[in-house]
Amino acid sequence: MSVSAQDVQRLRTETGAGIMDAKRSLEEAKGDVAKAKALLKERGLTKAAKKAGRETAEGVVHSYIHGGGKIGVLLELLCETDFVAKNDDFQALAQEIAMQIAAANPRDTKELLAQPHIKDEKQTVEQLLQASVVKLGENIKMTRFTRYALGVSGSAADGAEPDDG
Repeated sequence: MSVSAQDVQRLRTETGAGIMDAKRSLEEAKGDVAKAKALLKERGLTKAAKKAGRETAEGVVHSYIHGGGKIGVLLELLCETDFVAKNDDFQALAQEIAMQIAAANPRDTKELLAQPHIKDEKQTVEQLLQASVVKLGENIKMTRFTRYALGVSGSAADGAEPDDG
């Protein structure tokens, strides 16, 4: 079955998939965009799993302030190269995760990854992270974060106690 360039572009825009991956998925799904998305997602999870063992030595420490300065988040998000660390999509992922931490107040990274994403409750934060691994082509790890709330002590994550120093 032949698929239109517009359908391929639409699927690419919605999923971040490459041209040939989008085209192949649409052809296998006989033009059904929903089925093509499912195929890409299935394949993407396989790609993400293959990248999971690769070293992440670059990335960002991202800060986010919410509620007029009443909540603050510091997040360490790692990737494989500084090229990806500077990418707008990677920066947007860091912002999304930091907003999630500010809004949902997870105790640790394990709990955070299992939470429904605040902007799309149909997917977890872990699925959001995996989609970014597929889209950016690199392993991405969220290693640690700290959430501060005005007037609340002990608001650090991963069991780390804040320095009352």
